[in-house]
Amino acid sequence: MGRKKRRGKSGMAFVAALGVALASFPAFAGTTLVVGKAVATNPSMMAVNVGDQVGFFKKHGLDLKIVNFGGGARMVQALTAGSIDIGIADGTTMLFVAKGVPMLAVCESTTTLPFSVGVPWDSPLKSLAELKGKKIGVSNPGTLTDWLAQELARKEDWGPGGVTRVFIGSGVSASSAAFRAHQIDAYIGGTTSFLAEEEKQAGRVLAPVSDFVDKMASGTLFASTHLIETDPKALRAFLAAWTDTSGFILTHKDETVRTWIEVSGFPASVMAKEYDLVKGMFNRDCRFDRESLANLRRSFIELKLVDEPPDMAKLYTEAYLPSSSATAK
Repeated sequence: MGRKKRRGKSGMAFVAALGVALASFPAFAGTTLVVGKAVATNPSMMAVNVGDQVGFFKKHGLDLKIVNFGGGARMVQALTAGSIDIGIADGTTMLFVAKGVPMLAVCESTTTLPFSVGVPWDSPLKSLAELKGKKIGVSNPGTLTDWLAQELARKEDWGPGGVTRVFIGSGVSASSAAFRAHQIDAYIGGTTSFLAEEEKQAGRVLAPVSDFVDKMASGTLFASTHLIETDPKALRAFLAAWTDTSGFILTHKDETVRTWIEVSGFPASVMAKEYDLVKGMFNRDCRFDRESLANLRRSFIELKLVDEPPDMAKLYTEAYLPSSSATAK
């Protein structure tokens, strides 16, 4: 009898311990989320690859399917169609929420822009002040890079015609071709592209855009309305894994750079420099910065994307962040 009693108590203790252990893991272990990146090689967006490779999402009970898109608009189309659950883009994509796309911004993942102003390798230009009256290449009308060129002119007090914006598309191939053809004097784009061009002595960084733009929500996570309504626990788990990933990136350069190399195809020399330049942009707690939101709101008006400035509070939520005390419906 005594032995049976001891076994019974031991068994009950084991069951209790097992219950405590299981309670620390999500009940939805094995949930698959489809995550869309607006740009494959943007450092703020490659964070999801780092977290996936290190295992933070699996730790929180999630399996990810990561899909790359050729821009924020295509990512939004996929999210609207229900093809993806989470979208990763820049903050300007929040405007689509105001226009009725079924999604909400749920995390400001990076607060400064991983962009620079680049010039041809042999350009005589040495400072931003020398760009007055010059031709600056940007991707397309109404884009973030388009606004950045206008913001440079505004900050330098050059007036509306202070620079001439030339729309040449995005990416290192576009800027390199425009530099070789002497089509532009400078280009605003991803810092990685200019670092790669430096390796080939085709282009170089003149200055990071953070020299004239402060906080801007360069990286933003969006959740589909469907995910929010049907599986808020999975969304919370994703954001918990994301904040774990941000902390890891800030303290593990070698591992982060290794993943960036695999994803981008750029050499280690480029990605190591990129890490040093953009490390400070990562926003570990995911919360939306007031200055970032104010700059975004102003950019929507100045790019003439809306007639009236949107109520930014309706475009995002912090209710699903790990430290949030808010209760999701």
